[in-house]
Amino acid sequence: MRKIATLALGFFCTTAAADEIWISNEKDDTVSVIDIETLEVIKTYDTGERPRGITFSKDYSVLYICASDSDAVQVMDPETGKILHDLPSGEDPEQFVLHPNDRHLYIANEDDAITTVVDTQSRQVIAQIDVGIEPEGMAVSPDGKIAITTSETTNMAHWIDTESQELFANTLVDSRPRHAEFVKDGTELWVSSEIGGTITVFDVETQTEKAKISFEVEGVHPDRVQPVGFELSDGDKTAFVALGPSNHVAAVDAETYEVEDYILVGRRVWHMDFNSDKSLLFTTNGVSGDVTVIDVAAREPIKTIKVGRFPWGAAFRPTD
Repeated sequence: MRKIATLALGFFCTTAAADEIWISNEKDDTVSVIDIETLEVIKTYDTGERPRGITFSKDYSVLYICASDSDAVQVMDPETGKILHDLPSGEDPEQFVLHPNDRHLYIANEDDAITTVVDTQSRQVIAQIDVGIEPEGMAVSPDGKIAITTSETTNMAHWIDTESQELFANTLVDSRPRHAEFVKDGTELWVSSEIGGTITVFDVETQTEKAKISFEVEGVHPDRVQPVGFELSDGDKTAFVALGPSNHVAAVDAETYEVEDYILVGRRVWHMDFNSDKSLLFTTNGVSGDVTVIDVAAREPIKTIKVGRFPWGAAFRPTD
């Protein structure tokens, strides 16, 4: 384990592995690799057209990339940056989630109103599930029994039984849902609504709404406060929420659902991921073409890292 050196602006961060954050660049058709020790881009690899969602296999041996305009999920060797092969994905894949079995990918097909399930080993489509119009967000429960698709135009979260690959519930959320995550050991589902400006919290057992989180950034018009991606800190105590063109990340108490802080980042913050010990948070800022590094304990930005055009997704990879 190596230590991060003293950073710009006089901040010092706690011990962290010299690992990597991988960033998909939507308009450059590339992924950028950030070294977490130096906080610099060390590699850039070409991908298919319009890469958005990215995620690693459980052992980090391959990177899955939603190449939306190539209508494929690409499989990359992270050691070499070589595209090993494409997986069938349905039309216009945007986000996906890897099942805990490390084999099945659940993919939102934005143009087809379908969730496609692909077996990464056989490279075959094993199910296509009709959902709402313009599906985007994807999540899967920690026990692997439930998958969620959010549909932007239908304004719903669709609940999928992963054994039967069929819908068993549909729940309304606010306008243009984007991202979904199971939290608190799978007992809650959180769904962000970009135009609605909220996060809806559901009780997973009953699929009923238990809370709604709203945001208000001082000096920013409410129309620009648009929650998109979010991640939760260790123990699911604090949620960090990207608020799109407001150029801020909100810190939310995950127990009380109260907003505690707003952190200024780059322009049109979209998604994010943590380093290994969750002491640093890396946000993708699409319009400014960069990544903001946030000191989680201080809740302050410590560095801006230039990447490609319109960075979209972020994924952590350990190197030790």
